[in-house]
Amino acid sequence: MKTRHKRMILIAAGLATLGLAAWLVLSAFQKNMVFFFTPTQVFSGEAPKGRSFRIGGMVEAGSIKRQADGVTVSFVVTDMAQKIPVTYKGILPDLFKEEKGVVAQGKLGEDGKFVAEEVLAKHDENYMPPEAAYALEKGNEANQQSAAELAKKVKQ
Repeated sequence: MKTRHKRMILIAAGLATLGLAAWLVLSAFQKNMVFFFTPTQVFSGEAPKGRSFRIGGMVEAGSIKRQADGVTVSFVVTDMAQKIPVTYKGILPDLFKEEKGVVAQGKLGEDGKFVAEEVLAKHDENYMPPEAAYALEKGNEANQQSAAELAKKVKQ
């Protein structure tokens, strides 16, 4: 075989190896990628079915219910426009409280309840997870738009 042919085979093998490595990396990213959705987006059907994602907002006052097993907790996450019931089995963070920011990662069940695998709470009095802050901002915008539309209808 000529040197030129050997070089071409080596280049082709290198490109094939590089392509395989890129495919493996991209498929691993796709499996581990977790997107964030607000309760309004989940309610409108934008969240993926059967796939893990994050939901964030505020824990609704009076919504925390502990089950008899002492490990399972249910609560409601709201962005002030929509509410999504969440069930979590495990130990909650110390800073998890009603009317505080929260981000939960898990899947949406067939019954419309979010089954969390992980729950993250805010760090201190001045910090709120960026995702939760975004969810609340969008919820407040939706409430303001609804109030403006209602005011227009009342004036007519």
